[in-house]
Amino acid sequence: MTAATRSTLFPQVPDSADAVLDGLDPEQREVATALHGPVCVLAGAGTGKTRAITHRIAYGVRAGILHPSSVLAVTFTNRAAGEMRGRLRQLGAAGVQARTFHSAALRQLQYFWPKAIGGSMPRLVDRKVQLVADAAAACRIRLDRGELRDVTAEIEWSKVTQTVPADYAPAAAKAGRDTPRAPAEIAQLYAAYEDVKRERAVIDFEDVLLLTVAVLQDRHDIAEQVRAQYQHFVVDEYQDVSPLQQRLLDLWLGDRDSLCVVGDASQTIYSFTGATPDHLLDFRTRHPGATVVKLVRDYRSTPQVVHLANGLLAQAKGRAADHRLELVSQRAAGPEPVYSEYTDEPAEAEGAARRIRELIDSGVPAAEIAILFRTNAQSETYEQALADAGVPYQLRGAERFFDRPEVRKAGVALRGAARFGGNDSLLDDAVDLPSQVRAVLSGEGWTTQPPAGSGAVRERWESLAALVNLAQDFSAAQPGATLADLVAELDERANAQHAPTVQGVTLASLHSAKGLEWDVVFLVGVAEGMMPITYAKTDEQIEEERRLLYVGVTRARERLHVSWALSRSPGGRPSRRPSRFLDGLRPGSTATTGRTAVGGTGGIERGIPGTRGSTPRRVQRTPARCRVCGRTLTDAGEMKLMRCDDCPSDMNEGLYERLREWRADQARRSGQPAFCVFTDRTLMAIAETAPDDEHELARIPGVGVRKLNRYGTDVLAICAGQLAGGGTDQD
Repeated sequence: MTAATRSTLFPQVPDSADAVLDGLDPEQREVATALHGPVCVLAGAGTGKTRAITHRIAYGVRAGILHPSSVLAVTFTNRAAGEMRGRLRQLGAAGVQARTFHSAALRQLQYFWPKAIGGSMPRLVDRKVQLVADAAAACRIRLDRGELRDVTAEIEWSKVTQTVPADYAPAAAKAGRDTPRAPAEIAQLYAAYEDVKRERAVIDFEDVLLLTVAVLQDRHDIAEQVRAQYQHFVVDEYQDVSPLQQRLLDLWLGDRDSLCVVGDASQTIYSFTGATPDHLLDFRTRHPGATVVKLVRDYRSTPQVVHLANGLLAQAKGRAADHRLELVSQRAAGPEPVYSEYTDEPAEAEGAARRIRELIDSGVPAAEIAILFRTNAQSETYEQALADAGVPYQLRGAERFFDRPEVRKAGVALRGAARFGGNDSLLDDAVDLPSQVRAVLSGEGWTTQPPAGSGAVRERWESLAALVNLAQDFSAAQPGATLADLVAELDERANAQHAPTVQGVTLASLHSAKGLEWDVVFLVGVAEGMMPITYAKTDEQIEEERRLLYVGVTRARERLHVSWALSRSPGGRPSRRPSRFLDGLRPGSTATTGRTAVGGTGGIERGIPGTRGSTPRRVQRTPARCRVCGRTLTDAGEMKLMRCDDCPSDMNEGLYERLREWRADQARRSGQPAFCVFTDRTLMAIAETAPDDEHELARIPGVGVRKLNRYGTDVLAICAGQLAGGGTDQD
């Protein structure tokens, strides 16, 4: 790993609710302002879904519509939850709970256990493998290491799909599971595993969800207490929800519909764990009145990368393919993807390492490069090749940054300097925060130049260098910040596991790369037998492999390298061929037969409130253009006015003042800020347009269905020269 050079941004907190919406595109803005009723966001890769939902929460909080403590945002990894908390804090919406399903359920279970069950809650075990091994020994069944892992996975699948041991065999057959042992044996092991847990008074992570569901089902008083606390829910990565997680979500919601879900069926890659996109795809059936927003503007990848991603899904089959989103790149053109064929896997690894060495020498930061592979077993070959080429690297999923010994020691040193720095001669010549941090960390092993070579010494230096760079970014964003302020920032980041960037080429499996992105991505081993993997037999399994490759492609911002080897080892028979998924996409190949899926476009579909079984109405979004000069508008404020800021205004000043007076009266009556009724920009747009009917009023950005229903009659009356509620200005 090498020193972090990529800046970690510390944006200023927006000064108002309206400012939270600045910079959002029309669809993202629609998400952010749709604060009532069920909302479904279908978000393609790189389209800013996290931005949209965090701005939605922050806008609701800052506008006084949502109370921070009443919002629960759930996602699937601690990293994603930490990132969400960090973004909300930067938007001025601290206090919102952003957690994983398991974390949220565990907190509730710990709190309510004495009341619902009594006594102390059983100990939570981190890993099941040893318990499964003990269960196998009790059943006198010998399992090798691979079988032990696979049986553990089958038990986890059973629990998240709410399958009991007696029902395992028929459930596995129905789901088409490729079981590692006879289904009857796995059912026996599953039952023995549950017995072992009971005997030892321990529970596993799936039990946390199961027990929370049981408590909420059996104790209506507790369920009502939870619902009184949390009234608004946001679920990220909704395509990965398991039946058990959906059951818990239903119990949290009760009979309410204040739910916003976000997902992409084309990124469903965890079905082997029990995840299913059906809840996402059936959302409009379950909630006919839902607002559905499709995000397809890809801000991450170049048109060349997006073209390959769209092409991968164009020949996909199945239900998820029927709902795929056609991405539209918003970036400037970049290089075409590079396809490379090698004689064997070591040659492929050496080729990738050689190209990466050239990229780093040309100025590309090592932290902006990744090598992605199908299985973790492929990692070793690339680790060796990178080491031989003198390229620093880091393994995705290795020790967490804030858990590293050198980072913990550095934190202690910085905390001590923040408290007693006035007596530390090291800080005598330090004139600002970055120089203070450099002075303190020099005592921990940081130097201005990295040590030669690689290994543990270099890795320790990398960690300290990341803290030095973080201090520089923090000081630039918050002039006048002190060491104590930085220590508080580090504590926040440690709690959220929001680590600064540590440079080094990332080695990761395709599954663990989900949610990440790099400037340059090397997709390696893209050959038949590895992609799709050999044991993918059914159509559903093959399609999930295709989606996995799609996830890999969409991790690249600018450059993409795709490679495969004809044999596994030097001198081996060259019997492999490139993955079928590349047919018709890589140069010189032809497309395989099969239908082409029709991609979905962006836009908004609004359900009819209060109806059931109705078909949502689609509203196509076209680029916003200035109604004066015709230029395409991109600024949020200009889009609201439907004209450029420097184009002449034809606003009726008298109408604008009457609207402002009416708004002030509405704000006083409702006890909320005036901008929560309508913002100044929206009032200006209304005064310029002077709409004659609801249709014209509804077309003005900032006038959604809720505000149209609530204020439309008054606004149209004022525009017609009448007083709100009847009468005329002359009365």
